[in-house]
Amino acid sequence: MKRGLDVLHTGPLATVQDLGRPGLAALGVGVSGAADPVSLRLANRAVGNPAGAAAIEATLGGLRVRCRGGVFAAVTGAPVPLLVDGRPEAPYSVLHIPDGAELTMGAPPAGLRSYLAVRGGIAVPPVLGSRATDTLAGLGPAPLKPGDLLP
Repeated sequence: MKRGLDVLHTGPLATVQDLGRPGLAALGVGVSGAADPVSLRLANRAVGNPAGAAAIEATLGGLRVRCRGGVFAAVTGAPVPLLVDGRPEAPYSVLHIPDGAELTMGAPPAGLRSYLAVRGGIAVPPVLGSRATDTLAGLGPAPLKPGDLLP
């Protein structure tokens, strides 16, 4: 079985983000990356990742994923109601999501973007040194959709 996260629902928009592609403006490439880099760094720090590891950026909540293989995760940014297999969990804490369990992020009462980091990061292939989705330039992975498996 391949280890990772199965995307079941994305809400309005969910993308893979890291700290972007700084230093490529001369090539016409924008920085892109996480809209809230402080929250991305905090989520990564909580699970023991390097600060710039790739994570999921969920806009206005609505993300639901199923875990393959069991992971440690953290959710930061806009405070969202969190459920693991229907049980409420606290944001800004380290969660163990067992194999087969579902993590559901509700809509935030304030703020726009929340970050789901998992120990080891999201291992999509890098493009120009970054794993970030840049929807304007069409770089990096496509926005997430149900059925995607994130390694």
